[in-house]
Amino acid sequence: MKPRLLIFVIPILSFICSPVTAQTKPDEIFFVRQGVQRMIFDPHQSIPLSKLEPANIVGIIAMHPVKHHLIHPAILSVEEDKLVVSSREQSVTSIWFGGFNPFATYTIDLDTLTGNGWVGFEFADGKEGEQVMVTLDFMNGLLDEVKFTANGTFSGVSTDTSIWVNRSEKVEVKGKIILQMLGSGLVLYHQSAGLPKVIGQVDFSQYIELRSVERIQTYQSNLIVGLRSGRAVIGRVEAALTTGMGLADIRPITYEDGSPYLDRGRLWYTMSVRGRALPHHIQGVFSMNPTVFDVKLEGVILFDRKDGLLRNEVASHIFYDRKASLWRGITTGFSAYASPGKEKKQLLAVESRHDPRFGFSVMNASAFGLVGDIEDPHILYDEKVKKWRLLTCVNRDGYKAVLFESGSWNKDYKPIAGPVAHNSTGTSIQRIDDKLYCFSGSSERQVYIYTYPDLQEAGTLKMDLPPWDDASNTRVWPNVVQMPDGYPFKFVSLMMDRFNYPGIHGPNWTYGAIYLYHGFFKGKKISK
Repeated sequence: MKPRLLIFVIPILSFICSPVTAQTKPDEIFFVRQGVQRMIFDPHQSIPLSKLEPANIVGIIAMHPVKHHLIHPAILSVEEDKLVVSSREQSVTSIWFGGFNPFATYTIDLDTLTGNGWVGFEFADGKEGEQVMVTLDFMNGLLDEVKFTANGTFSGVSTDTSIWVNRSEKVEVKGKIILQMLGSGLVLYHQSAGLPKVIGQVDFSQYIELRSVERIQTYQSNLIVGLRSGRAVIGRVEAALTTGMGLADIRPITYEDGSPYLDRGRLWYTMSVRGRALPHHIQGVFSMNPTVFDVKLEGVILFDRKDGLLRNEVASHIFYDRKASLWRGITTGFSAYASPGKEKKQLLAVESRHDPRFGFSVMNASAFGLVGDIEDPHILYDEKVKKWRLLTCVNRDGYKAVLFESGSWNKDYKPIAGPVAHNSTGTSIQRIDDKLYCFSGSSERQVYIYTYPDLQEAGTLKMDLPPWDDASNTRVWPNVVQMPDGYPFKFVSLMMDRFNYPGIHGPNWTYGAIYLYHGFFKGKKISK
């Protein structure tokens, strides 16, 4: 009898002593806001490309070659650490300060302008064959006109057109002139105090394709000053990769299984550096120590479809595929809007051997069959089913979350769940404890949680201070990241709001500020 008794007692004791694992329900996590900031051409975040600093010039002829375009040359000098360009006759002077990047931000610090003339930026091929200028006319220090000029052999089209907006405002041309180049368009700002104010904007792809790899490789950037009789005093000129006037589409960089890419004690994110409309944003890369709020611009990613252009796609999910030792991802082809009627919006598969997180990077991109009004992709490899899963938003009477599946990361995707009933944005797949869930912002003042992989409703995200008010747009991106043991909180979320930048004319996607939340478990644990 004793052996038989042991056979029954041992399993019972084993069951009693085994630990009961518990699963956190994501709708029982409470997110508490920790901080908020809006980066507006933040000089502390800028990544320098080139600059002209009069205080540090020794040998201007070599450092910053000068070209006089008319018979009477202007006089150049450095006085009190400032560059002075003066002329009593009509003169036009180009002063070199760097190479060319059609996605950079260019800034002139203007001290004083007297007399009559114009000042601005010149981008040219150096052979007098092609020239693009963005200039401000001034009369006795006051703004008189804002122009975009394109001259040369490209497409047989030349233009010299006013791009002045908010023209009724009286503007003293003193302070910073900020030119945000956006691939197929631009916005020009003036800042003397407070926020930079929009003074000019234009789309120029009908005149010239500045995303051209050949032009990026051959163009030079010049400060250009035209004087009829006057004097321009300039503090400095610089080109940099910047934060723009707003950040959005915040997505953690991950490994292939969806786990967060935690490197050097920092989380890594892609964010859209906002421009103006849909083809104008730029894919930025940022990092953050999750225990504080030190968001840092690390780089910019462009995408190459091998057609001679570098494209500014955004809303990307970038991951490091450890099995292939490659950086990969899915991005949204918003650059199609720069060529209406010629290209179709679609998702693109992107890849690089080079780590694209730092500086100015280019990833190869290719179409893989998901064509149409589809955006906000999030991809991972599900080891349990040996399949790639792709959660995205498809416009079917409004954007709705849909889950796709494939045996390959970059082809042959088929829908397996969705569309969900609710409006969706910023769709993501996140691991809570050891279980995957799907998250989505919405237009309904809620962040929805769905089960994975069947996309059944599983509650809403709880926040003390959501990134919206009673009247603003609420289609934010939820980015719930579970932290490893040892952190003072278990979850972190970085979201944005959707308040557009003032002064832009026409289509406007220029939000937003970024909000940091820490997540704490407030509910009961449930057994699996």
